[in-house]
Amino acid sequence: MAIEHLDTLARTLYGEARGEADEGVIAVAQVIINRANKPKWWGKDIQSVCLRPWQFSCWNEKDPNREKLIALTDKSRQFLRCLHIAAGTMAGLYADLVKGATHYHAEGWHPDWAKGKTPCVTIGRHHFYNDIE
Repeated sequence: MAIEHLDTLARTLYGEARGEADEGVIAVAQVIINRANKPKWWGKDIQSVCLRPWQFSCWNEKDPNREKLIALTDKSRQFLRCLHIAAGTMAGLYADLVKGATHYHAEGWHPDWAKGKTPCVTIGRHHFYNDIE
């Protein structure tokens, strides 16, 4: 397991899902892993998937979370939780909560790509989709 992939995944989980229960953080991690396992335009590995522009808003240049992500250290309990979940997800320790989903969005947000689609599962405050190409 490459440490830079683990670190980037954990930071992405912090930025995207730190307010969720563990199941919700695992679900977001699984979407990232699913994308990395099906290399397409969004990236060929965990780090490139996470850092691809406009895929995970926490990494966008003007997102207020970006500076928080970059400054995280192991003194943050939430970041340590995200590191633990990232490592477990990368090791394949969790059941597939998202049914192979490669996309998700937060409740109350309605992206164009989700129009006419039905989530395969809702976990916490996120809807997950496994039928987006």
